[in-house]
Amino acid sequence: MKKQDSNAKVKIIPLGGMEQIGMNITAFECEDSIIIVDCGLAFPTDDMLGIDLVIPDVSYLKQNIDKVKGFLITHGHEDHIGALPYILKDINVPVYGTKLTIALIENKLKEHNLLKNTKRKVIKHGQSVNLGCFRIEFIKTNHSIADASALAIFSPAGVILHTGDFKIDYTPVFGEPADLERFAELGKKGVLALMCDSTNATRAGFTPSERTVGKTFDNIFADHKNNRIIVATFASNVDRVQQVINSAAKYGRKVVVEGRSMVNVIGTASELGYINIPDGTLIDIDQLKNYPDEQTVLITTGSQGESMAALSRMASSTHKKISIKPSDVVILSSHPIPGNEKAVSKVINELSMKGAEVISDDTHVSGHACQEEIKLMYALVRPKYAIPVHGEYRHIMAQRNLVQAMGIPKENVIIMSSGDVVEVGQESWKTVDHVQAGGILVDGLGVGDVGNIVLRDRQNLAQNGIIVVVLTLEKYSNQLLAGPDIVSRGFVYVRESEDLMEEARNIVNDAVTDCLDRHVNDWGKIKNVIRDTLSDFLWKRMKRNPMILPIIMEV
Repeated sequence: MKKQDSNAKVKIIPLGGMEQIGMNITAFECEDSIIIVDCGLAFPTDDMLGIDLVIPDVSYLKQNIDKVKGFLITHGHEDHIGALPYILKDINVPVYGTKLTIALIENKLKEHNLLKNTKRKVIKHGQSVNLGCFRIEFIKTNHSIADASALAIFSPAGVILHTGDFKIDYTPVFGEPADLERFAELGKKGVLALMCDSTNATRAGFTPSERTVGKTFDNIFADHKNNRIIVATFASNVDRVQQVINSAAKYGRKVVVEGRSMVNVIGTASELGYINIPDGTLIDIDQLKNYPDEQTVLITTGSQGESMAALSRMASSTHKKISIKPSDVVILSSHPIPGNEKAVSKVINELSMKGAEVISDDTHVSGHACQEEIKLMYALVRPKYAIPVHGEYRHIMAQRNLVQAMGIPKENVIIMSSGDVVEVGQESWKTVDHVQAGGILVDGLGVGDVGNIVLRDRQNLAQNGIIVVVLTLEKYSNQLLAGPDIVSRGFVYVRESEDLMEEARNIVNDAVTDCLDRHVNDWGKIKNVIRDTLSDFLWKRMKRNPMILPIIMEV
């Protein structure tokens, strides 16, 4: 690593994760080296019909593949590691992260048959990696998943500190508090820019410690000694699961872990020693019937109302092995992610209809820093430039206001959009370019084959339905041999609208006959005439605009 140089510049290029929660990925470029921090996915919005997930567009990295040195991963959440299996296929460089993070990435690579071809390196907190002209140090932070890190990126232009997702927890359930001393040391030596998590920048005060949830669980267990208890939380929140297990052991209950992602993460975490499960506490789901209800606890996925997750299947009576009983107590140990509120309230209603008691107060704390912790981070690090990251636009603006209140001048707060290339040096910063960035849609095994046009068609089909007009013309003479037949899906129920369909058929018939009489032989033109006349007719009659698909066959 070279000495700092007052003329050197480093480019910061967020390829995703700005103005949205999720899909975090940022490239840092200096001289002939590019490093990438995180590689996450985003979940589809409501208007992305049939899409499973969204991954970042990494065209810029593909074009500069010879400079790319590696991926540095801050922690093991889907919005930071989820896109790796898709992107490593094109950008096969080593992946660096802490123990649990790499183990969770390996689970993903196994599913995609990429374990053999991907280099992985486990880094301890406090250790550094040298990649090209960068040196990157992993610093311990707290978050709602163990082994989270901030990254200090040492470059010729100065130190850039990326917090990753963080909160400051002085009494974490597992491991040490965040390494605040290291942040302060770096701050003393001088930090060029701080890229700080903004997810909770709109919330005043401090985020409570994870342990406060353990107290709530304890009280609930004490108050419900005669009920079966079901706890739904995020699969990745190992500390939350640990606290449920602590309460279960204290009150002599057996624990069942249910839901595929939950079983995966808890399995990995207990193998690596991130969770301590007393012997004989865990039982298999098939053994539940051997124990009375008041001696069991279920820990399950589905706290966000996801339709396929275990809790939602229990609520809708489609779970093969578990049915909700009127005496059950269900604890929802998470906060609805924006956009999931409806799904969550639907699950709560379904559970309540079955007589279960649903508890969601004080059963969750956030994994992200509130305003006071963000201020503490800035007070320790004292950066020249502030670059708010991770959050929607309103969160990033909220952080900007906090930072200005702490005395960082307005012109030193850098607000970036995905795809911006921001060049930062000791003296100044500027946006020098914009590269291709955005979401690539994954549907089943297809990556990027569904674009805006296909989505527009899907929305149109979903809103208006489709009408297919089939007719057969004789070769050469263009005589109408059969049809036009009309098939409709999602437009009207044909059996109850025979008159309408008959009328539509006559209108198409007249239009086609008229074309043939005028010796129009171009099928494209005939199809357009069919489309236009049928569309006009249906709009006048029904004020509806179905998609119209004319099919002409030749005999």
